[in-house]
Amino acid sequence: MTTLDNAQDVAPAQVRVNDFAVKLANVNGTGSASANGLLMRAIFRMGIPVSGKNLFPSNIQGLPTWYEIRVNGSGWTARALDYDLMVAMNAQTYAADITEVRSGGYVLYDSTWPLDAALDREDVTFLGVPLAQMCVDAFDKPRERLLLKNICYAGVLVALLDVDLEVVSTLLDETFAKKEKLREANQRALRLGYDYAREHLACPLPFHLSAIDATRDSILIDGNTATALGCLYAGATVAAWYPITPSTSVMDNFTSLCRTYRREAVHRPDGTTDYRNDYLILQAEDELAALGMVLGANWNGARAFTATSGPGISLMNELLGFGYYTEIPAVLIDVQRTGPSTGMPTRTQQGDILACAYASHGDTKHLLLFPANPAECFDFAVQAFDLAERFQTPVIVLTDLDIGMNDWVVPTLTWDDTYLPDRGRVLTSADLDLMTEFHRFADEDADFVTPRTFPGEDSRGAYFVRGSGHDKYGGYTEIPDKYQEVVDRLAHKHRAAADHMPGPAVERRAEARVGIVTVGSCDLAVREAAELLDDGGIPVDVMRIRSFPFQAEVREFLDAHETCFVIEQNRDAQLRSLLVLETGADQSRLKSVLVYGGFPLSAEHVVDGVRNQLGG
Repeated sequence: MTTLDNAQDVAPAQVRVNDFAVKLANVNGTGSASANGLLMRAIFRMGIPVSGKNLFPSNIQGLPTWYEIRVNGSGWTARALDYDLMVAMNAQTYAADITEVRSGGYVLYDSTWPLDAALDREDVTFLGVPLAQMCVDAFDKPRERLLLKNICYAGVLVALLDVDLEVVSTLLDETFAKKEKLREANQRALRLGYDYAREHLACPLPFHLSAIDATRDSILIDGNTATALGCLYAGATVAAWYPITPSTSVMDNFTSLCRTYRREAVHRPDGTTDYRNDYLILQAEDELAALGMVLGANWNGARAFTATSGPGISLMNELLGFGYYTEIPAVLIDVQRTGPSTGMPTRTQQGDILACAYASHGDTKHLLLFPANPAECFDFAVQAFDLAERFQTPVIVLTDLDIGMNDWVVPTLTWDDTYLPDRGRVLTSADLDLMTEFHRFADEDADFVTPRTFPGEDSRGAYFVRGSGHDKYGGYTEIPDKYQEVVDRLAHKHRAAADHMPGPAVERRAEARVGIVTVGSCDLAVREAAELLDDGGIPVDVMRIRSFPFQAEVREFLDAHETCFVIEQNRDAQLRSLLVLETGADQSRLKSVLVYGGFPLSAEHVVDGVRNQLGG
């Protein structure tokens, strides 16, 4: 076994600054998430682009969990597939974890117990630190020893990777500012690991950190938090939901934000102060009921939304069709996870694209937004409410677990204080004064949208909402021509919405004859892969779909390339199918690269997929 004592037998590693990947293998429920997040935040504060992918099981505790940190000074922080350093803290996964270390890499393990000789790799250096024994010697309580072991290995990594110790120490002070005993214990555990590494190991490793200034105008945020913030800024005051992984924290964050920013002080004559909530958040009995509440609130004039995942979308199908046909605004946040059925609740996928585009029975089509990162989650959440009210229809924002529950480095969120919500065509009493008679589904505008009214505003604007067959005047009908007139207008309205939605994001390269099309969280890996392919003599243009229905530019991009590779994270090539169905593009020119095992996409997946199909 190659240890620090005989590391000279391994070929010397090339020095790399701010360009490496670390994987931390642990057991779910042991408190490792805090230590792992601490390291990532410290790297970010050193001004270095970084990503952290939390690969955790859906049970409460006991199963393996991993956290992957990738550092790249140029900003390429999509998931890595092999690692320079493995922090092996779970004996049950030692064999698999050690296999993933690249040749010339390192394994940090708890040498309180000897490592099985069968795990030896001559091309890897093993760094043993008696973490458990150190914590037994330093701390009295068993639970304290277990939790602080994580901070202890974080201290070792601080020394090995040349993380700024003062930054890490400051983060601990901030975390435990109101808990002096915990602050002191965590600081002691940090120094315990750090001092041991500095005394017994060669620090830093050949790959390590050096502070730069690449994150000055950036923040570290997860997509669910950014989405909740966007809903708040958009003016949402009503939310209804049923808990489901991985979308629950959207509503948790929205609730917390409302408690802070949507409470009005009421000063009583006796000098006391009370508070009135200017929001309503309801936990429904199921997802179908949640969407019913959202539709009811929107019909009444509120801005309301729900957050769910794939199984919830399945249950909401009936009322999605109702909202589409009766033309009631609604916003749905779909944080996609792995299916079908219960699937793998804590794994990521893009398996809801077709289900959301055509949700419900009969002829329905919905407006979809596809953010690629938390910054777009914020922006698209706001746009979703404007689109829903402008076009009087449900709008679904499709993120995924990778975006929603992992921290991303994104540009600082910006807001225009002059923003005014687009409420669409809403008639007031003054408007009704100028009309002889109001008909809910008549008098369409250039985008095929008809005017609506808010209940209780004026009796002349009252109308009956029916999910059964109706004509343009809102009356019941089973006459084919009158029914078709309404649903044909809905189809025209859906197509017209394309020009008001985010268009595709396109990157072009000189002499590119090959195109790559992708969606959502695939973006960072795909753009990195495009750079790697270009370096290898295969220039490619890249188009990221940001909304549905598709704009004319989408078809133009597909037609302009001999071959387009559609990169997505599902088994059945759902984005490719939607492109073929909705653009009429030549499907023989659209090739799929599909990665759908539940882990985030890597640039290596894309490069290999494209090269294999091009034959080189």
